[in-house]
Amino acid sequence: MRAITYQEYGGPENLRLTEVPDPKVGPGEVLIRVKAAGINPVDWKLAGGGLDPLMQTYFPVIPGWDLAGVVEAVGLDTPEYAVGDEVLGYARKDYVQHGTYAELVTAAVRHIARKPASLSWEQAAGLPLAGLTALQALDRARAGEGDTVLVHAAAGGVGSLAVQIAVARGARVIGTASERNHAFLRELGAEPVTYGEGLVGRVRDLAPGGVDVALDFVGGVADDSAELLGETSRLVSIVDGRAAELGGHAIWVRPDAAELTALADLAEAGRLTVPVERVYPLAEAADAWRDQQNGRTRGKLVLSVG
Repeated sequence: MRAITYQEYGGPENLRLTEVPDPKVGPGEVLIRVKAAGINPVDWKLAGGGLDPLMQTYFPVIPGWDLAGVVEAVGLDTPEYAVGDEVLGYARKDYVQHGTYAELVTAAVRHIARKPASLSWEQAAGLPLAGLTALQALDRARAGEGDTVLVHAAAGGVGSLAVQIAVARGARVIGTASERNHAFLRELGAEPVTYGEGLVGRVRDLAPGGVDVALDFVGGVADDSAELLGETSRLVSIVDGRAAELGGHAIWVRPDAAELTALADLAEAGRLTVPVERVYPLAEAADAWRDQQNGRTRGKLVLSVG
């Protein structure tokens, strides 16, 4: 099969389109013919060696954890799925080697869910990691109806989904973004504010009493968030350990099939969409990484695989 691989730690320049053996399908797994693979910052952070202390890596590595595709085979004792089923998944292994930038991927059933018909292949591939991150951050912060939720980096891949999920729960959402993304945030149901110096004052202009929940998807905003919160235990960050020091939470997303299904159900009900900024051919994965590293992506970047 064709796959993007890298042979050593480094940047986008190390990515190559190569031929590799088809994966074997174990018990409780399915083999998926990949239609599209989502791109996430963790993909190139892993490739750069930034998470080497946390996860065992075996070279050559196929990057990627997000996918959408069609079940091509099922492993031993896997009654949950059948050949031909359309699925999406957060196919993270416990080690770094066999990722989703490939024509064929194996995934455990606990890491996948049925693809909603309302999403394109590209949108479905962009949902798993970002959607689960957003959902788990909201859950950890106990965000619900009537809360005022501050979402930092609200126009990004995770933030744009967190905005929609919070709105679906009945929360009021204030989202930080550059001015060029303010209209986009309003379309998602958020009240936009510009990030940067003076943020606390701009948020208080909208919410004089502060906010109930703060979700940090960018880093460097923990102290501003704590100043706006009545209870710092409702501060959650995916990038900054300072949140935990202040009494909040620093989280790492976990695969969860039931939560993936809940996200798919929200999409099927028309309450959640996946903004995709650009789709790249598999062979242009390096270009996609460079674009995402520029840090101004609205929504998701996705690879078209098959």
